[in-house]
Amino acid sequence: MPVKIAVASGKGGTGKTTVSVNLYHFIQKHWTESVQLLDCDVEEPNAGIFFPEAQEQYCKQVSQRVPTIDTDTCTFCRKCVEYCEFNAIVVIPPASFAEITPALCHSCGACLWACENGAITERPIPLGNIKMQNIGNNHSLLEGSLEIGSAMQTLLIKRLKKETNTNHDILLFDAPPGTSCPVVATIIDADYVILVSEPTPFGLNDLKLMVDLARELNKPFSVIINKAGLGDAHTHAFLEEENIELLGEIPFSRSFAEKYADGQLLQHIPEELEGHFTQIVENLKTKLS
Repeated sequence: MPVKIAVASGKGGTGKTTVSVNLYHFIQKHWTESVQLLDCDVEEPNAGIFFPEAQEQYCKQVSQRVPTIDTDTCTFCRKCVEYCEFNAIVVIPPASFAEITPALCHSCGACLWACENGAITERPIPLGNIKMQNIGNNHSLLEGSLEIGSAMQTLLIKRLKKETNTNHDILLFDAPPGTSCPVVATIIDADYVILVSEPTPFGLNDLKLMVDLARELNKPFSVIINKAGLGDAHTHAFLEEENIELLGEIPFSRSFAEKYADGQLLQHIPEELEGHFTQIVENLKTKLS
């Protein structure tokens, strides 16, 4: 079974995708070529931008099955309402009204089980797309793209992860920002979590939230400080106080940031940054091999 590594951060803009894409690149160079990258930020996937040579292997639409209620058959007993954990069903007996809100439905099937009159059936509605891209030398990038207006990020992330090739040595998950359900869905089955932070008050605040989440999920983790040299020393002090391992630091580089903004993250990596990423991969290799 592959080693599953998730890269997460408590907020957007810390450099999570920067770290994920570079880890993918340097793991191939210094650890194993058998690694697959998954962009689990299904609301705004952007890892593919940095692989201009990518060739699409397939793109398939994913649907979720959402129940619908036949009011001619429904007795308006409200059992489906009682069984729904997500408050997705509204039944008003005096008005003979029964309706399911697709945006709240998690397709769990509880309402179908609860209904004794066969008034509830399921219909497919679009959830999003899953795209597999070849990014050179038989390496692949899996990307999920959520249907506009859908709130079912977690469901699409779960479907995305089912597309992985378990013959790989390493699966690298680029998680969504924040600490909400999509992040949990991404890191829940990870063997190791890398938390990316920046040495600023905002970065530290959200790092603390991610540390709490990783501990609650009982996940081993360490921290990478991106944009090191900016901000203050409070993030380092927090790691020391909490006895949290610092996996590595990536110094701030204006030229590197410019390459990122131009979609050329992996082209002409500054020599000093290459050394830092190489050391991070060596640290990971020692820890997880």
